Amino acid sequence: MRTYPWVFKTFLAKLDPEKAHHLAFAMIRFLNIVPCVAYRFTKADKRLQVNTLGLTFPSPFGLAAGFDKNAVAVTGLAALGFGHVEVGTLTAHPQPGNSKPRLFRLVKDHALINRMGFNNNGSETAVKHLQKARMRTTRPIIGVNIGKSKVTPVDQAITDYVLSAQRLAPLADYVAVNVSSPNTPGLRGLQELDQLEPLLNAVRGAVADKPLLVKIAPDMDDKQIKGIVQLANKLGLDGIIATNTTVMRDGLATSDETIKEIGAGGLSGKPLASRSLEVLKLIRSVAPTKFCVISVGGVSTAKDVHERLEAGATLVQGYSAFVYEGPMWAKKINQELKSYTFGR
Repeated sequence: MRTYPWVFKTFLAKLDPEKAHHLAFAMIRFLNIVPCVAYRFTKADKRLQVNTLGLTFPSPFGLAAGFDKNAVAVTGLAALGFGHVEVGTLTAHPQPGNSKPRLFRLVKDHALINRMGFNNNGSETAVKHLQKARMRTTRPIIGVNIGKSKVTPVDQAITDYVLSAQRLAPLADYVAVNVSSPNTPGLRGLQELDQLEPLLNAVRGAVADKPLLVKIAPDMDDKQIKGIVQLANKLGLDGIIATNTTVMRDGLATSDETIKEIGAGGLSGKPLASRSLEVLKLIRSVAPTKFCVISVGGVSTAKDVHERLEAGATLVQGYSAFVYEGPMWAKKINQELKSYTFGR
């Protein structure tokens, strides 16, 4: 849709980023009603299917957590061409998230900064939405991303995660444990191995036979990342999602003054691409072959997706570029990825 850059520049870019998101989201939710109409035009070539986690993904490219926080537009997103949709992050307790403004565009960098703070209606409310989504024949693979409620003390995090896992795992195709958002106080501390092991052990028991993955931050050093991979393998997890947003602000085209005005939050988009690729290669170098590695961070084009697959990713996710590329983004990636993979 070549008109989208004009629409973004003349209209959407002038709206508050969160308001623009809600506007676009309302349109995508409409596709929940008539998904077959769009799905027939966006369905990926069958040769792009990926078999992993005991599932068949229609395409290696999916939507990362953070866009559909409450699992209310899953079918509509499938109609846009995403092979899998990771909903959430969902918490045991409903929460409004951090105060606004909390989402910022860095247009020059093709990036976003957010400090949303896991704003969602709670895992219990998401159950009914997931039940409806699973009934649709055009639904994508559904991942459910769970995190800690802000009101829950860190020393009670296990109980919090387990409650969400028990509610949501029966309706998920896979479950992702998010311990890597920089926007919930104390959350990233759960990546320390002595805290992470009992947490993952408990959630592993709560999800029963559903595939379980852990989502990590890009800001850890290589030794920490290797340690988490080894722990995940030891505990029988099915994979790792790498990476979440970064707190780093290096090499941005956006002025230092603007960055300072924006303040805290996680940076996503193109500036994260290099580090995300590095982490992917590191994980693949120590992870078992069967391990599912979902690469996310700085993915904008089919070339990016192909590069991640060539570097050892099992699946690839995107998010920030959705803002800049528009509703036909996933369809375009699937079409071009076919050429990269099978030739013209």
